[in-house]
Amino acid sequence: MNTPEIHVGQLTIHYLIDGSSTGSAGIFELTVPPGSNVPPPHSHTNNEEIIYVLEGMLRYTVGAETRDLKPGETMYTPKGTVHAFANPFEGQTRALVFNSPDIGAQFFKDVAAVLGEGGPPDKAVLAQVMGRYGLVPSAPK
Repeated sequence: MNTPEIHVGQLTIHYLIDGSSTGSAGIFELTVPPGSNVPPPHSHTNNEEIIYVLEGMLRYTVGAETRDLKPGETMYTPKGTVHAFANPFEGQTRALVFNSPDIGAQFFKDVAAVLGEGGPPDKAVLAQVMGRYGLVPSAPK
Protein backbone atom coordinates (compact mmCIF):
# COMPACT_ATOMS: atom_id res chain seq x y z
CA MET A 1 0.00 0.00 0.00
CA ASN A 2 1.57 3.26 -1.13
CA THR A 3 0.11 6.38 0.52
CA PRO A 4 0.48 10.08 -0.26
CA GLU A 5 3.02 12.12 1.65
CA ILE A 6 2.02 13.22 5.14
CA HIS A 7 3.43 16.53 6.35
CA VAL A 8 3.91 16.73 10.11
CA GLY A 9 5.31 20.18 10.76
CA GLN A 10 8.57 20.31 8.78
CA LEU A 11 8.83 16.52 8.50
CA THR A 12 7.57 14.47 5.58
CA ILE A 13 6.40 10.88 5.98
CA HIS A 14 5.80 8.72 2.92
CA TYR A 15 4.42 5.30 3.81
CA LEU A 16 5.62 2.47 1.61
CA ILE A 17 3.91 -0.33 3.56
CA ASP A 18 1.26 0.39 6.20
CA GLY A 19 1.02 -2.78 8.24
CA SER A 20 -1.18 -1.33 10.98
CA SER A 21 -4.41 -2.87 9.71
CA THR A 22 -2.94 -6.39 9.77
CA GLY A 23 -0.67 -6.01 12.82
CA SER A 24 2.39 -6.63 10.68
CA ALA A 25 5.57 -4.64 10.09
CA GLY A 26 5.51 -1.37 8.19
CA ILE A 27 7.98 0.95 6.52
CA PHE A 28 7.99 4.64 5.69
CA GLU A 29 10.44 7.16 4.31
CA LEU A 30 11.13 10.06 6.65
CA THR A 31 12.50 13.37 5.35
CA VAL A 32 14.02 15.71 7.93
CA PRO A 33 15.16 19.18 6.79
CA PRO A 34 18.08 20.78 8.65
CA GLY A 35 17.12 22.27 12.02
CA SER A 36 13.58 20.85 11.91
CA ASN A 37 11.31 20.67 14.90
CA VAL A 38 11.18 16.98 15.76
CA PRO A 39 9.13 14.87 18.16
CA PRO A 40 10.19 14.89 21.79
CA PRO A 41 12.08 11.89 23.17
CA HIS A 42 9.59 9.05 23.54
CA SER A 43 9.20 5.30 23.71
CA HIS A 44 6.82 2.86 22.04
CA THR A 45 4.79 0.49 24.21
CA ASN A 46 3.99 -1.87 21.34
CA ASN A 47 6.56 -1.33 18.59
CA GLU A 48 10.23 -1.86 17.96
CA GLU A 49 11.87 0.41 15.40
CA ILE A 50 14.82 0.37 13.02
CA ILE A 51 16.08 3.45 11.20
CA TYR A 52 18.25 3.27 8.08
CA VAL A 53 19.72 6.49 6.66
CA LEU A 54 19.50 6.94 2.88
CA GLU A 55 20.78 10.51 2.47
CA GLY A 56 22.38 13.16 4.67
CA MET A 57 23.10 12.64 8.35
CA LEU A 58 20.78 12.06 11.27
CA ARG A 59 21.55 12.36 14.97
CA TYR A 60 19.79 9.44 16.62
CA THR A 61 19.60 8.57 20.29
CA VAL A 62 18.51 5.26 21.76
CA GLY A 63 18.67 5.13 25.55
CA ALA A 64 22.06 6.61 26.54
CA GLU A 65 23.68 6.11 23.10
CA THR A 66 23.75 8.96 20.56
CA ARG A 67 25.20 8.50 17.09
CA ASP A 68 25.42 10.64 13.96
CA LEU A 69 24.22 8.21 11.31
CA LYS A 70 25.47 8.46 7.71
CA PRO A 71 23.94 6.83 4.62
CA GLY A 72 23.93 3.06 4.99
CA GLU A 73 24.02 3.17 8.79
CA THR A 74 21.26 1.93 11.03
CA MET A 75 20.12 1.96 14.63
CA TYR A 76 17.66 -0.29 16.46
CA THR A 77 15.19 0.81 19.13
CA PRO A 78 13.75 -1.98 21.30
CA LYS A 79 10.16 -1.73 22.45
CA GLY A 80 9.90 0.50 25.55
CA THR A 81 13.27 2.27 25.02
CA VAL A 82 13.37 6.07 24.90
CA HIS A 83 14.66 7.39 21.59
CA ALA A 84 14.86 10.67 19.69
CA PHE A 85 16.30 12.15 16.50
CA ALA A 86 17.41 15.48 15.09
CA ASN A 87 19.05 16.95 12.02
CA PRO A 88 21.49 19.63 13.25
CA PHE A 89 23.47 19.31 10.01
CA GLU A 90 23.44 21.41 6.83
CA GLY A 91 21.73 19.02 4.42
CA GLN A 92 18.36 17.30 4.29
CA THR A 93 18.13 13.78 5.69
CA ARG A 94 16.12 10.92 4.24
CA ALA A 95 15.75 7.66 6.14
CA LEU A 96 13.70 4.51 6.06
CA VAL A 97 11.89 3.67 9.29
CA PHE A 98 10.74 0.12 9.97
CA ASN A 99 8.20 -0.51 12.76
CA SER A 100 7.13 -3.93 13.98
CA PRO A 101 4.28 -4.10 14.43
CA ASP A 102 3.55 -0.95 12.47
CA ILE A 103 2.28 2.21 14.16
CA GLY A 104 0.52 3.17 10.91
CA ALA A 105 0.06 6.21 8.70
CA GLN A 106 -3.06 7.27 10.63
CA PHE A 107 -0.91 8.21 13.64
CA PHE A 108 0.98 10.76 11.57
CA LYS A 109 -2.24 12.07 10.01
CA ASP A 110 -3.68 12.57 13.51
CA VAL A 111 -0.56 14.43 14.69
CA ALA A 112 -0.57 16.56 11.52
CA ALA A 113 -4.19 17.52 12.23
CA VAL A 114 -3.27 18.75 15.72
CA LEU A 115 -0.29 20.71 14.39
CA GLY A 116 -2.38 22.14 11.55
CA GLU A 117 -4.80 23.91 13.89
CA GLY A 118 -2.57 27.00 13.93
CA GLY A 119 -0.72 28.56 16.83
CA PRO A 120 1.40 26.58 19.27
CA PRO A 121 0.40 22.92 19.42
CA ASP A 122 -1.76 21.82 22.33
CA LYS A 123 0.66 19.53 24.19
CA ALA A 124 -2.17 17.81 26.08
CA VAL A 125 -3.93 16.90 22.83
CA LEU A 126 -0.65 15.71 21.29
CA ALA A 127 -0.04 13.53 24.36
CA GLN A 128 -3.53 12.05 23.95
CA VAL A 129 -2.87 11.24 20.29
CA MET A 130 0.49 9.68 21.17
CA GLY A 131 -1.15 7.64 23.94
CA ARG A 132 -3.77 6.22 21.58
CA TYR A 133 -0.95 4.73 19.52
CA GLY A 134 1.22 3.50 22.40
CA LEU A 135 3.79 6.31 22.34
CA VAL A 136 4.96 7.56 25.73
CA PRO A 137 6.70 10.96 25.97
CA SER A 138 9.86 10.84 28.04
CA ALA A 139 9.96 12.84 31.26
CA PRO A 140 12.04 16.02 30.84
CA LYS A 141 15.57 15.77 32.20
